Amino acid sequence: MLQALSPGTREFLRAAVDYDGIGDNEEDRFNLVLQRVRTPGSEHIEDQEIYRRLTVLPDAARHVATTLANSQLARVIGAVPSLRPDSTPRGDPRGLAGYAMSNPDGDDGGALTDYDLIGSAADGTGLFALDAIETFNFLCIPPLARDTDVGASTLLVANRYCRKRLALLFVDPPVAWDAAGRALAEMRNWAMPSDTACMYFPRLLAYDKLRGHFEAFAPCGAVAGALSRAADSMPVWSAATGEDTALRPGLRPMCAVDDNYRARLVACGVNTVQTVRRPGREVPIACTMAGPGAGAADWRMLPARRLAFLIINSIERGTRWMLFEPNEPPTWRRAAAQVRAFLGSLEERGAFAHREPGDRWFVLCNERVNRESHRERGIVNILFGFTAARSGEFHAYMVSHRAGGSRAQAVSPNLTGLPGTSITQALEELELPAVRGA
Repeated sequence: MLQALSPGTREFLRAAVDYDGIGDNEEDRFNLVLQRVRTPGSEHIEDQEIYRRLTVLPDAARHVATTLANSQLARVIGAVPSLRPDSTPRGDPRGLAGYAMSNPDGDDGGALTDYDLIGSAADGTGLFALDAIETFNFLCIPPLARDTDVGASTLLVANRYCRKRLALLFVDPPVAWDAAGRALAEMRNWAMPSDTACMYFPRLLAYDKLRGHFEAFAPCGAVAGALSRAADSMPVWSAATGEDTALRPGLRPMCAVDDNYRARLVACGVNTVQTVRRPGREVPIACTMAGPGAGAADWRMLPARRLAFLIINSIERGTRWMLFEPNEPPTWRRAAAQVRAFLGSLEERGAFAHREPGDRWFVLCNERVNRESHRERGIVNILFGFTAARSGEFHAYMVSHRAGGSRAQAVSPNLTGLPGTSITQALEELELPAVRGA
């Protein structure tokens, strides 16, 4: 017997057995076709899997239960009969292939809760299932139901997880925010400021295929898709990839937001969804939800935060090869040259245009950051930094590689208060920070 992999009230599967290409002497062999269709009896096929030359012999390589273990539609449950299944008869007068429909006994299960979304770090469930993925840039958590917002506990855990993974969390506006004035009033009391999260208002009206009319939907997925598409044609640090990123046709804002409210919402940490671009209009730079009390003023701006994530993630992943090389000066010099080339390429593309050349970034990978105590414990470090918006300041990070994994942490080298001193000279006199956990 076959059972749907994801049985539910809207999972319509059908199966067909035939002996095409099977020899008369191969009495254990058969072909199986599985299809997911839009509605019962429909010829609109949404997914299909074809398995040729399956067998009921338990020790054979093409045993039906073993082969369907990789299916995305169904599984074999119970014991496999010793005789192969009969060929599915053609019952359609138009001569179409015959199929056996799935039973309408699927269950959608209980309603989702915040506990389901959070999951368990130990078991790798919920949000922590993302531990199996090396990297991701955006995290979108759709509402639990059409009229139920994601809970504060889920947002808190998701925000901490995104901070750890250097990714951006999309927070949807609550369903009750049906006007710009209400959003502005409610945002003043928002309890979770974050420089790793962003919000776009309002919700979007789109055609609901299940109900047959337009409904309001959370905008997180559409906005994340728009930002991803924009990254194909402009860099992530460009202000044009934020507030002015237009959504696909067929979507429209649930309510209007004029320029006055747009500016006031951005000041509170809320961006406005756009469906059309208006050339010549002054567009506020897209913001995170950091708020006025952000530890680093730069992280209130979404393009600056995305650039930081790009730099840190790229350097951390791109230098893991150091673990497999001797922790000695030749390896350090090679890694430093690699990181300098990477930051130099970003500089050439305009990533640090607000600072003078030669004062835009720095890289250190030598005995000053790789002390004897680090080398004895199998740790190799790279210190790097890139310019902040305020003159004379840098955002600095230490990437540490060790057998148990790699990490990047913010550090605070003092490079300020050195008028007339170049970044190279300042680094020579720099008192380097200790690496926590090293």
